[in-house]
Amino acid sequence: MKTLSENACFGGTQGVYSHASTSCACDMTFAVFLPEEAKDGPVPVLWYLSGLTCTHENAMTKAGAQAWAAEHGIALIFPDTSPRGDDVADDEAYDLGKGAGFYVDATQDPWAPNFQMWTYITDELPALIGENFAIDMDRQGITGHSMGGHGALTMAMGLPGRFKSVSAFAPISNPTAADWGRKQLAAYLGDDETKWAAHDATLMMAEKGFDGPILIDTGTNDQFIDLLKPEALAAAIATKRQQATVRLQPGYDHSYFFVSTFMEDHVAFHADALYAE
Repeated sequence: MKTLSENACFGGTQGVYSHASTSCACDMTFAVFLPEEAKDGPVPVLWYLSGLTCTHENAMTKAGAQAWAAEHGIALIFPDTSPRGDDVADDEAYDLGKGAGFYVDATQDPWAPNFQMWTYITDELPALIGENFAIDMDRQGITGHSMGGHGALTMAMGLPGRFKSVSAFAPISNPTAADWGRKQLAAYLGDDETKWAAHDATLMMAEKGFDGPILIDTGTNDQFIDLLKPEALAAAIATKRQQATVRLQPGYDHSYFFVSTFMEDHVAFHADALYAE
């Protein structure tokens, strides 16, 4: 692991690091915020998964999460959204290839050699974090925006017991029924739609649900709301009688102005779960 930068931040440290990933077969970059309390021992952690076209840097610099994480004594992890490098497959469209890993393990060429983002986020990177940072891996929450909200919800439901809480900002909620989803799932996983279900939060909610609290915010002026399908996930939550708070925020769009506005609520929501006895 290489340290690319470390800066004092709200009494703690905001660092950016890189390492040679075995699952993605390329160098990967990620960011970690450690609050001041980490100097005295392991602290709970909130994962933030970013959306299409983003890297580790977008939320690190735009979401305003560090201030609220410092207030609650919580670490933050900002992974990248896809493998990177000259030898990594890509596509001319912004919603496939680099910056658009969709948090799945690709089985189809040309994506399979590198696009193993599910394994990277759920296995390889947590192991690296646990070995190198003062983070309590028994107290984890997960959140994300758009494609990252999709990843957060599917990982929370797909890994029972891993996360104590999950939230999402404008998540892609029903990708098997939307253009933001069908294209990417077919490209990465093939045409057998039965293999897509494990990466659709609405279908997973109907089948499994989540053993813990859920918070979801979506703006009513989100320019992509027809692709996000919040109503499908809300209906599955109601049918499942899942513990959840689902909010449509009037006037807000898909931007980081929206994310930063409600970041305080989300960090406090996770803090309540992570520090619960």
